[in-house]
Amino acid sequence: MSTDRYVSPLSERYASREMQYIFSPDMKFRTWRRLWIALAETEKELGLSRDGKPVITDEQIEELKAHAEDINYEVARAREKEVRHDVMSHVYAYGQQCPKAAGIIHLGATSCYVGDNTDIIVMTEALKLVKKKLVNVIAELADFAEKYKAQPTLAFTHFQPAQPTTVGKRATLWLQEFYLDLEDLNYVLSTMKLLGSKGTTGTQASFLELFDGDQETIDKIDPMIAKKMGFAECYPVSGQTYSRKVDTRVANVLAGIAASAHKMSNDIRLLQHLKEVEEPFEKTQIGSSAMAYKRNPMRSERIASLSRYVMIDALNPAITSATQWFERTLDDSANKRLSIPEGFLAIDGILDLCLNVVDGLVVYPKVIEKRMLSELPFMATENIMMDAVKAGGNRQELHERIRELSMEAGRTVKVEGKENNLLELIAADPAFNLSLEDLKKTMDPAKYVGRSREQVDNFLKNVIRPVLEENKELLGVKAEITV
Repeated sequence: MSTDRYVSPLSERYASREMQYIFSPDMKFRTWRRLWIALAETEKELGLSRDGKPVITDEQIEELKAHAEDINYEVARAREKEVRHDVMSHVYAYGQQCPKAAGIIHLGATSCYVGDNTDIIVMTEALKLVKKKLVNVIAELADFAEKYKAQPTLAFTHFQPAQPTTVGKRATLWLQEFYLDLEDLNYVLSTMKLLGSKGTTGTQASFLELFDGDQETIDKIDPMIAKKMGFAECYPVSGQTYSRKVDTRVANVLAGIAASAHKMSNDIRLLQHLKEVEEPFEKTQIGSSAMAYKRNPMRSERIASLSRYVMIDALNPAITSATQWFERTLDDSANKRLSIPEGFLAIDGILDLCLNVVDGLVVYPKVIEKRMLSELPFMATENIMMDAVKAGGNRQELHERIRELSMEAGRTVKVEGKENNLLELIAADPAFNLSLEDLKKTMDPAKYVGRSREQVDNFLKNVIRPVLEENKELLGVKAEITV
């Protein structure tokens, strides 16, 4: 680790090596060489010739393939210091290794042929890794929801006690948001296309010259390049670059996942404050430098922190897309080099944290039950009132009486700091004609959770399990976090 200059925490602390490699120089420049080989092969296969002789030979292509992986970085760096152009520096370096093919590397192409096509390829690979981790987060949450689908817990609206739910049902709320993100990701991934090779303003004028105006042959160039690079097609029209709206769509998918992770992490932080659910906490972990007893939800806090970064980062591609001039400006370049890789590195770290947190969530049923029972008498009043009516009472009179007794019990809890005594107050009131024993029988939390369990079962069976089965080859990921 370098100690005398800035190092991105996304690389040092948060993102996986797998995601870091996707955005590495090595991945970038190896892809450039693959693209140059694809272009040369396509031109040869389409019969590019001069004076009846082929311009590109099998021998040249074999030479290019022989040096596709062993990039001479030192030569490229030295050349770039001279010419101040990264693409031409790598064309030169490749040519030094491939003297027979040096003259046909990058033939008919502009810099964006390697730059933009590589960006699309890299983003596509990164989206695949994001999908893999997202599917595993969904799988872990599904298992958690299944395990706790029948565990009653106090639900909150406005963070005020509301009708009970179950721990598993609450987890399906997090799960559904990640499922929506997966739908969005799948759609964007299915629409990713290469730029192809369209020249300096997207008109393919250079290929019109190379192929002597043969329109039919030129129409075959982009589809052939796309197939060689593993894509179904290229964007049909472009300027010099692919539309920067593509970056916006990709970044919005990442921002959506970040929003879902943020919501879940906030809920976990609140639940940890209530001591009902906790994120994992190692035996030797230190929660505070001053307060040795503390168990801070630091993983969930980090999820929230990184998620805010990704959500805000999505503005960069959107503004860049909106401010491109005509067929090309270069004010996108520096911004893209930051916003796209760092958005992916951050979401990678977020998903690893989500995997780690959900896999190790600790539930405390006794604490959950205690809080539930402290509020349940208020929530059971409608059932109590119905039982009292069955015992001969007047519904309207009993409603007013329960309202008054509830206010009195509320004062006991809030002002005097005592336990909720609503059941005792009702039992002592002859209007209800119910004993304390009768009333306590109504205090089973499971009676008040509605269809929580059935909703979990139906959601997992009809929505989530089919998705997991469809993506079963992606399952099995476990995340190790650095700190």
